[in-house]
Amino acid sequence: MVTIEFLGPIQKAPLTLDAASLHDVAKALKQDSEMAQWLESCAVAVNDTLVASLDTPLKSGDKVSLLPPVCGG
Repeated sequence: MVTIEFLGPIQKAPLTLDAASLHDVAKALKQDSEMAQWLESCAVAVNDTLVASLDTPLKSGDKVSLLPPVCGG
C-alpha cells in the first residue's frame, strides 16, 4: 500500500492505494473527475523526490505527493 497526499489547493484527504507504479496511481485517480483535471498540471514526488515518469515503481510504504502549480514572487 502507498499513501497519496494532495498538497495545496487540492483539499483532499490522503488516501492509500495498492499500486506497483505511478501508472496505477494515475489510473485510480482518473476515476475521480475532479482529480483528473489536477493530474494534467501537477508535479509528482515519490518519498519527497520529484519524478517525471509514470513508469516509476512503487513499494509498500511509499508516499506519493501531488504538487499543484503555484504562483509566487
